[in-house]
Amino acid sequence: MRDKIVAILPKLQRFARVLTGSRDAGDELVQRACERLLRKPEAYDGILCLESWMYRVINNAWIDEKRSARNKLSDPIEAGMEIVGENGENTIDVRSTLARVRLEMARLPADQRAALMLVCVDGLSYQEAASVLGIPIGTLMSRLARARLALAERMRQAHSGTACTPVGKVG
Repeated sequence: MRDKIVAILPKLQRFARVLTGSRDAGDELVQRACERLLRKPEAYDGILCLESWMYRVINNAWIDEKRSARNKLSDPIEAGMEIVGENGENTIDVRSTLARVRLEMARLPADQRAALMLVCVDGLSYQEAASVLGIPIGTLMSRLARARLALAERMRQAHSGTACTPVGKVG
C-alpha cells in the first residue's frame, strides 16, 4: 500500500497545491489523506482506484477546511513550482510563459482550477474527475470549458500586452 501511495504522491501534492494555492497547506492536505489511509488500511481494501480515491479525500478535506475557515496559506503557489532548465533564451521564454500560466491559473476560480488540474495536468478522464470532485460530468465539462477560455484569453492579453512595436515603424 505504501509503495502505491509513494508512486502517486507527486500528483497528489500538485493537485492539493493547486486547490489551496499554497505549498504548505497542500502538503498538509496530502499528509492527512495519507494518514487516513495508512491508519486503517484494511478498511480500504475495496478501493478500486487508489489515485481517484485519494484525489477525492484531498478535495473533500479542502472543502471542509474552506467551510470552517481554517485554511492557512503561507507560500504562494509559485513557490512550489521550481523549474530546472538550461541557460539560454529558450529557457527564459519557457520559464516566463510557464510562470504566466501558473499565475493566471491561480487566478481562476477554485472549481475551475481543480477541474483543469485533474483533466489537463493529471490526465484523469472526465468521468474520473467528475467523480473526484463529486459533480455531474456536464458540470465538469462546463467548468473545463470556462477555465480553458479564461486561461487562453488571459494568456492572449498577456502576450499582446508585452508586444513591442519596432522603433521607427508606424502602423
